[in-house]
Amino acid sequence: MTATLRESQIDGLRLIHRGKVRETYEVDDRHLLLVATDRLSAFDVVFDQPIPDKGAVLTRLSTWWFTHLANLGPTHFVSADPVDLPEPARAPELASRSMLVRRAERVDAECVVRGYLAGSGWSEYGRTGAVCGHRLPSGLREAERLPEPIFTPSTKAEVGHDENISRSALAGLVGADLARELEVRSIELYLAGARRAAEVGLILADTKFEFGFIDGKLAVIDEVLTPDSSRFWDAERYAPGSSPQSFDKQYVRDFVSAVGWNKEPPAPTLPDDVIAGTRARYVAAYERLTGSAW
Repeated sequence: MTATLRESQIDGLRLIHRGKVRETYEVDDRHLLLVATDRLSAFDVVFDQPIPDKGAVLTRLSTWWFTHLANLGPTHFVSADPVDLPEPARAPELASRSMLVRRAERVDAECVVRGYLAGSGWSEYGRTGAVCGHRLPSGLREAERLPEPIFTPSTKAEVGHDENISRSALAGLVGADLARELEVRSIELYLAGARRAAEVGLILADTKFEFGFIDGKLAVIDEVLTPDSSRFWDAERYAPGSSPQSFDKQYVRDFVSAVGWNKEPPAPTLPDDVIAGTRARYVAAYERLTGSAW
């Protein structure tokens, strides 16, 4: 396996936040450096074992999407070219995982769009017949395609679990106008991502976006349409009624669920084959979506 980066340390740059996967450094009063480590988070718990190349996949794929979706509104992306990064971040172990971005005032909500019934949406539907306030037709099966994509926001938790909320609850948190803009932008981005996925034989089942304000305009921030933030399925093997083969961390979720983990820290130890299989799925998603060899 290739080398991994579980935690970064950059001389000369001030670390201002260490998240579950990304670490944020101050560059100047308008710019930040995001470093995607190889840490894996599932069910909002960080595992002890990193996934080789994961951070580089997340950065390079997000870079590709930010460029591909540039016509759909502002983003925080500036560059991932090593020559544009602060000099201390140009080291080989950092450059491939680092992205220069503009500072933003973050909106504290996860903007989730679901085109198919999976994950926590499937669980909620089984209990209530609805997902985040969206009443759905009865009799839907796991992984069933929804009549149309639905916006299902959640809280943004730095520690512990994010919680699904209704659109009306989101409006209560951020205001009705902003909540509507978040929904419209998120669904536009989802549809564009789903079209590209379909072109390469993938299904974008669901994904999440984050937004913030830059110079008074709502902009996409963090990552975009990666295996960490999205659920990608192989279209050829897709069949509703089961959990389809995926190109994301569902592989890990399935393993830890099968061994009976209660989804609370500490996370269980991952076997070598699960680590290797997860890396392979991330790389495969990158190669198919971008059309470029890893």
